[in-house]
Amino acid sequence: MSDERWVWGAGLATTAEDGTVLDTWFPSPERGRIPLGFDPAMPPDELERLAVPDARRAVTVDVVTIELDVEAAPTSTPDAYLRLHALSHRLFAPNDVNLDGIFGFLPNVAWTNAGPMHPDTLTRLRPFLVREGIQLQGLDKFPRLLDYVTPPGVRIADASRVRLGAYLSPGTTVMHEGFVNFNAGTLGQSMVEGRISQGVVVGDGSDIGGGASIMGTLSGGGTHKVSVGARTLLGANAGIGISLGDDCVVEAGLYVTAGSKVVLADEPPHADGTRPTVKGSELSGRDGILFRRNSVTGAIEAVRRAGVGVTLNEALHA
Repeated sequence: MSDERWVWGAGLATTAEDGTVLDTWFPSPERGRIPLGFDPAMPPDELERLAVPDARRAVTVDVVTIELDVEAAPTSTPDAYLRLHALSHRLFAPNDVNLDGIFGFLPNVAWTNAGPMHPDTLTRLRPFLVREGIQLQGLDKFPRLLDYVTPPGVRIADASRVRLGAYLSPGTTVMHEGFVNFNAGTLGQSMVEGRISQGVVVGDGSDIGGGASIMGTLSGGGTHKVSVGARTLLGANAGIGISLGDDCVVEAGLYVTAGSKVVLADEPPHADGTRPTVKGSELSGRDGILFRRNSVTGAIEAVRRAGVGVTLNEALHA
């Protein structure tokens, strides 16, 4: 197997009193195998000096060096974290890394402004933490992206809205109400004011409007990986459960799912005057479509669009 399907890294693993590995930070993961001549028993000085216990959080910090095959399933907490880092460092694109069973290797963690803690320890030490100015920021399996990776050329208005494992290309802007889950993200300059769910990728020059939602696969048992093409607009408070091609528009407030009945407004009418109707799934991934709601009948309509779709404001993505 090619080494290109491997990733390795040296990092710092945080472990709770009960032996639970809470997280692992890999500052500079790389594609390939551990280089010949690199001795995991002799970690880089910049990591070694940071491998010190923190009595305030009742944790120890140790240097770890691992390599993994991204086509194999995760096997440990450091393994899971290296996969998430590989995505956020743009070493692999969303859906190119095997994340099967990853939740089983990500413990529920109390994320504080001083670092991760075991939730039970936080409860026990709360009075001392308050005295030290340590505050709880969240209780979750996934940490914030910006606590581990600073992706170059990206704007993120609210750090709590983007999870580690998100893949954000240069020129992407995530506004305050935007959200990007792990194993999801943007493949070019994009404006994100809505929600990009797990497994979803958004193409270059596209705009996910305020309050908009893109259906993922974590809930409901779905397996289709929804994608959004280039220069496509998902209007404010709109939503999709199908893929959109290039140069598409979904009008504000409209939700289109695979089972939605969509009238093909451009097609010739039937003998009774009605126009052909298809399920939303039949239009999934097609380029140059405007999805709109007929203000008289309430029906969802699909209309062919000509030319280029939306154009982003370059000043917001520089």
